[in-house]
Amino acid sequence: MSVLSPTDYDALDGLAMAQLLAERELSSQALMQAATDAARRHADLNALTYERFDESLALARDWQPRGVFGGIPFLLKDSGLAATRFPSSIGSRLLDDTSYTVNATLTERFEQAGLISFARSTVSELCMGPSTEAVRNGGATLNPWDRTRSVGGSSGGAAAAIAAGIVPVAHGSDGGGSIRLPAACCGVYGLKPSRGRVPMGPFRGEGWGGMAVDGVLTRTVRDTAAAMDAISGYETGAPYASPPKAGSYLDLIARAPERPLRIGVWRQAWNDIAIAPECLAAVDRTAALCRDMGHEIVEVPLPDIDYEAFVRAHGTVLASNIAMAVDTRVKLRGRPLAQGDIEEVIHDGYAVGKALAATQYVEAIQRFHAIGRAFEAAMNGCDIVISTTLTQLPAKLGELALTGGFWNFRTKVSRYATFLAVINASGQPAATLPMSRTAQGVPVGTQLIGHFGREDQVLALSAQLERAAPWAHVRPAQR
Repeated sequence: MSVLSPTDYDALDGLAMAQLLAERELSSQALMQAATDAARRHADLNALTYERFDESLALARDWQPRGVFGGIPFLLKDSGLAATRFPSSIGSRLLDDTSYTVNATLTERFEQAGLISFARSTVSELCMGPSTEAVRNGGATLNPWDRTRSVGGSSGGAAAAIAAGIVPVAHGSDGGGSIRLPAACCGVYGLKPSRGRVPMGPFRGEGWGGMAVDGVLTRTVRDTAAAMDAISGYETGAPYASPPKAGSYLDLIARAPERPLRIGVWRQAWNDIAIAPECLAAVDRTAALCRDMGHEIVEVPLPDIDYEAFVRAHGTVLASNIAMAVDTRVKLRGRPLAQGDIEEVIHDGYAVGKALAATQYVEAIQRFHAIGRAFEAAMNGCDIVISTTLTQLPAKLGELALTGGFWNFRTKVSRYATFLAVINASGQPAATLPMSRTAQGVPVGTQLIGHFGREDQVLALSAQLERAAPWAHVRPAQR
């Protein structure tokens, strides 16, 4: 098979593509041609930037098979992950066309896994919005399920591309829900690894006070397991490390569980934040499936934290990073910040960051660490906890654009993505599963939260649920 039809290409996940490559039924060039053709068909989604189609086709033609994926099409997020083949903007006019002379460690690991990047995926500005509507990209990235709704953020382009069938696997990063949130909005699978599981070097040791991690979004659990096998592992000199994993995640998810799990359920949010009935129904359906598979389900109380103080701490760290990013770029280009360089919320966040005291930053980091202890204590006696991913259905476009004041915006986000950023603070692994949809076909995500370092349990339960209620074949209508 030297040429793939759009239907045939769309039916394959990453490991299925890799198997066809290994059996010489397909070439990497044929897969890349199918991917770039799909990208052109779905150009109206506005999910890609820095496309390198012709260059990537030439690279795929001469590609030597390697890694678990052999040589399949892939997207790097426009998050600033260093890659010599791709500039980055991080969704910002100020940072447009930032170039790199050395690859990041993770970029190298993706390549060694057999993932051939052909573009970057779109993000919100500085990856700080829960909706991918960057002015730099000409406006919103569109959701293949409902083009009036957000794809989420900041890995919104990655989620849209997977949902539309452009690629089966794409890079994502998550500093406050940025893998899980778009996965929920676009009906795909997204795992946020534990802090320290995936390398961030060699240019930095941490992101956003230890909250940010890298990973992938996929259509199937097995593709995530295979990717995590390939990219996980301590990097010499890194400031954080997860407990070493015991064996292969991909092997693990193929086996029957060793014992039933004790699974907690959270059906309320802090400070009486409202949860939409559709989101609660998705939690209940996921819990019922777990019970049917023999797991024990118990309702457990939320961790005892001051949620508003956490929101303030999170915003403090984000504003500090805005100030650093803007000042660094302004210094490099040799002229002051100008009107229109950055969006309204980011501009106000820059002013907030410049006014912060060092003690406020330290207090924020200490609060993150306290949250990690509170969450582990609250989950004592449970293997995993189920929560909704979002408190509401995917937002309508414009509702979470980067307009208005910084602190008002952060409050809005905290009431929408209530169960997400707190898991970045705690450092635990968590995954969004596309378990449910509304009668109108709008995806509704459910989150599995594991103990620190226990991606194995999160992936294993995800795979069980995927077998019990398959989702990969449920796709948005093609346009």
